[in-house]
Amino acid sequence: MLVLRIYRFKKVLKEGGSSSQSMAAAKRGARSKAAAVAIEAPAPKKIRINPVVRRYPIDVQGSSRVLQNAIGEIFRRSNASGLSFEELYRHAFNLCQGNHAAKLYQMFREELIRNLAVYRDGVFAAADTGSMFEVLDEKWLEFSRALQLIRALLSCMDRTYVIRYRERSVYDLGLELWKVEVVSSPKLQAALTAFLLGEIHKERSGEMIDRSKMRRAVQMLIELDYKIYLLVVEEPFISASKDFYSIESQQLLACGDCSAMLKRVERRLKEESMRVSRYLSEKTGPKISRVVVDIFVGKNIKQLVDMENTGLEFMLSQDRLDDLARMYEFLQHWEEGGKEILDGLTRHIKANGAQLVQDPERQKDPVAFIQLLLSFKEKYDAIVSSSFKRNKAVAAGLEVAFAEVVNLNRRLPEFLSLFLDNKLRQGGKSDSGGSDDPEAFMDKAMLIFRYINEKDMFEKYYKHHLAKRLLLSKFAEDELERSLILKIKTVCGYQFTSKIETMLKDMRTSEDLMQRFRNMQANINAAVNINVQVLTTGSWPAYASSSQCILPREVHGLCERFKTFYLMQHRGRRLTWQGNLGSADLKLTIDDTTKTLSCSTYQMCILMLFNDSDRLSYKEIKDATGIQQASELKRNLQSLALVRGKNVLRKEPMSKEIGETDVFVFNEAFTSKLAKIKICTVAAQKETGEENSRTRETIESDRNPQIEAAIVRVMKSRQRMEHNNLVSEVIAQLQSRFTPNPAVIKKRIEALIERDYLERDRDDRRTYCYLA
Repeated sequence: MLVLRIYRFKKVLKEGGSSSQSMAAAKRGARSKAAAVAIEAPAPKKIRINPVVRRYPIDVQGSSRVLQNAIGEIFRRSNASGLSFEELYRHAFNLCQGNHAAKLYQMFREELIRNLAVYRDGVFAAADTGSMFEVLDEKWLEFSRALQLIRALLSCMDRTYVIRYRERSVYDLGLELWKVEVVSSPKLQAALTAFLLGEIHKERSGEMIDRSKMRRAVQMLIELDYKIYLLVVEEPFISASKDFYSIESQQLLACGDCSAMLKRVERRLKEESMRVSRYLSEKTGPKISRVVVDIFVGKNIKQLVDMENTGLEFMLSQDRLDDLARMYEFLQHWEEGGKEILDGLTRHIKANGAQLVQDPERQKDPVAFIQLLLSFKEKYDAIVSSSFKRNKAVAAGLEVAFAEVVNLNRRLPEFLSLFLDNKLRQGGKSDSGGSDDPEAFMDKAMLIFRYINEKDMFEKYYKHHLAKRLLLSKFAEDELERSLILKIKTVCGYQFTSKIETMLKDMRTSEDLMQRFRNMQANINAAVNINVQVLTTGSWPAYASSSQCILPREVHGLCERFKTFYLMQHRGRRLTWQGNLGSADLKLTIDDTTKTLSCSTYQMCILMLFNDSDRLSYKEIKDATGIQQASELKRNLQSLALVRGKNVLRKEPMSKEIGETDVFVFNEAFTSKLAKIKICTVAAQKETGEENSRTRETIESDRNPQIEAAIVRVMKSRQRMEHNNLVSEVIAQLQSRFTPNPAVIKKRIEALIERDYLERDRDDRRTYCYLA
């Protein structure tokens, strides 16, 4: 195209001279001509270069004969080392290039069949001497090596003729004919099966075998046809294994040792796994493992779990975590096995838990009792976690069983509150002096709290103990108290903790109130300082009026001034002094030595009496202090007279108990190295049986309005409801605080009917209707 344009341009120049118009016309003409040439030009042809094939004259008969003799020698191993593989490969290559590959392929097939007949006769001849397997292994090694050499020799035929005509490759044809001519014989297959099973039985019995021969035989069958492997090896192997392990499992069952049987199963599974990896097909592994577990475990689940002195109960009692893990590992594959483990675990927990929580000796120390219960729970949590692999069904069964155990002891709410009281007073420190994580012990306590049905009972005791901690300043950290209340609120909701939070709020309000009172009293020189906490009556525990006492005159006047100050700011309110909740610091002077005594308000009232008298009887102290509760007075006198190192008073006669005829004198011999002596009241760690009964009666009566309110709420929303459905709905609404007795619910329903909140349906007496 370029030549044409230049040529045309030159031609126009020559004809038209040098005028610009002629040049433009020439250019336009050149473009149009070039375009025309481009359109008319034919498409370029594709060039293909073919290799030069030089045809040489081929001696087909001679090359075939040479190759046939060579193949025979390779199979017979007579003179294979003397062959020139380069020359033989050239003969095969020439035959393939000369379109004689089909003849070469047929020749190889015939020679292969002829030599296989020799191999087969040699193998069958060894049957009479009992060495058929050894001969078969030897012949297979010879044949496979020869076949590999021949495959390399005839590789040109595999690349051309075999691919073009979709024939079997040299190696595949050899394997196929070996299968047909040798391995397909029923006689050989039976002998091969017997030999393999015999060797496996020897190995199971502890004898040594030649695993390499076993591996070659199995690999031969798999390489030939996997179906033959299944028929000759796997199916007889599985059947023989069932018979072998059935006998062994019965022998172990007769011994009655569950642990030994589970260990045997574990050992046999490892052996079978190794056997499969060494000389069997990997697909056989899951099948034989299933046979072992099924025969040893699957058919004996009930016997294994209930086996006396070695079964599940024994393992749980003796903390056999490894044995429990084995049992779970093997039994989990069956629904019955999982159910037996769950049932056995829950039975064990209920039996041992009931023994723990109902033991009178353990209930003597509530703090140790709760710690023991937590350890009990942690033990089985660890078993579920490590041995049962956190199985959800087993974990849920553990929760149900533990909840039942916890609620067997009706005093558990009180004990849990005492446990928390002890820990909060110590600030999370353990009784041994170590330091525990405060959050950890509170989380553990909340575990038990969640299981308690009577949470309102816990609330009553917790408020009582919290009040003492707050009023006597016996708590370690305010943040710990708030953290625990938050955890309780998370479980039970805001309504449950509203009064408890009001108690903490009252303490903060009292601090501000006392600051204002001290500012007002700044100009008054008082010998006594007081600190008053004003408590909201509805939020704090209800204290009996008998808890009041006769205060010393030095304190009484200051208390009256505070009362006047408070009532001037809050008209219409009434203050009631609670002497049993206060504390005091006294100055004790003995032989010109001054000590500070930190004691309770009751103890202060008792000690101040000895400023005027050296000797007082029990009755005189009782009348002078106004402490009407005999238990409170005796506890405070015990603290003052019977605690070694803090016995400011001396009791006559000396004994561990306080009697109404006892006489108390000031202990002139009292000494202490401490500048400040803390006299603790002998604590009542838990209620007596009579006190607990009174507390329960009070709580039962407090529950009645709550039950009635729940009944009215349900009926107001439903309008009409059958008795059983109403009871279930009321229990569901109240179970966050307590689980009401259906009989009590029925009584409250009757009371509501009498008060015209409900009425019975005229047609169905078990159905109630709501009256607006």
